[in-house]
Amino acid sequence: MKKQEAAKEDNAEEKKVAPAGVPEAIIAPVVEDVKLEIEKDVITEIPEEEALEGKKEGFDTTSWNPKTSIGQKVKAGEITDIDQILDKGMKILEATVVDVLLPNMQNDLLMIGQAKGKFGGGQKRVFKQTQQKTPEGNKPSFQCIAVVGNGNGYVGVGKGKAKDTVPAREKALRNAKLGVFKIARGCGSWECGCKTPHSLPFSVQGKCGSIRITLKPAPKGKGLIMEQEAAKILKLAGIKDVWSKTDGNLRTATNLIGAVVDALKKLNSTKILPAHAERVARVVGKVATEA
Repeated sequence: MKKQEAAKEDNAEEKKVAPAGVPEAIIAPVVEDVKLEIEKDVITEIPEEEALEGKKEGFDTTSWNPKTSIGQKVKAGEITDIDQILDKGMKILEATVVDVLLPNMQNDLLMIGQAKGKFGGGQKRVFKQTQQKTPEGNKPSFQCIAVVGNGNGYVGVGKGKAKDTVPAREKALRNAKLGVFKIARGCGSWECGCKTPHSLPFSVQGKCGSIRITLKPAPKGKGLIMEQEAAKILKLAGIKDVWSKTDGNLRTATNLIGAVVDALKKLNSTKILPAHAERVARVVGKVATEA
């Protein structure tokens, strides 16, 4: 029945498409040959196994040929969580490892460059262009910074530089995946105390060049009170509310980004004294507050 209905629809379409003035004796044999080829290629029913495979989310590892020991363990199923790599301090040398273990990663490019304009008034752009003066002429190069994150405590920032924009972007994305690290989140604001990981557990300070930035916990709903490009890093890391204070030459965008990354890495490297461990755990939400 389905084939008969489909044939009727095809005949109706053929009558509309057939050019005027052409006899049916010439068109009919050609149309029948086309119908036979289409019926051979059409699949009426999809097996259940193939349908389930199409619904699976994640990176397809069938064509992946890992070159490192970590990659081989990930493909074999021995490593199923990225924490097994980060907690031991092992270095990721293949970007595909991050694609497999964190399939819901998002990426973005940061505005670190400026288009050419009169008196330096060009618009911001993601590529920072420089030129090298040589006897043969000017040799331009492009630099960009990419950030990747899953919005749930994992983020990475990478830099890429090449003679063209596309290779520079690909290098930046690859280096960002290789530099993925996890951060501690919590609710360290005395104005909130909701025990949800929407902010930072405590204040941290980062430095890069002449720039120093201090990130402080903010109450729920306040938002990211900081520079727009630096806020992209915290957003992809899963932080929604933060106060910030910056000192130094803020015109250097690369140093500002480096200071933010340095501050975020200190969230896990900061040592907590035993006297304050219970209070910090209560703020983060690991220990329920006493009534």
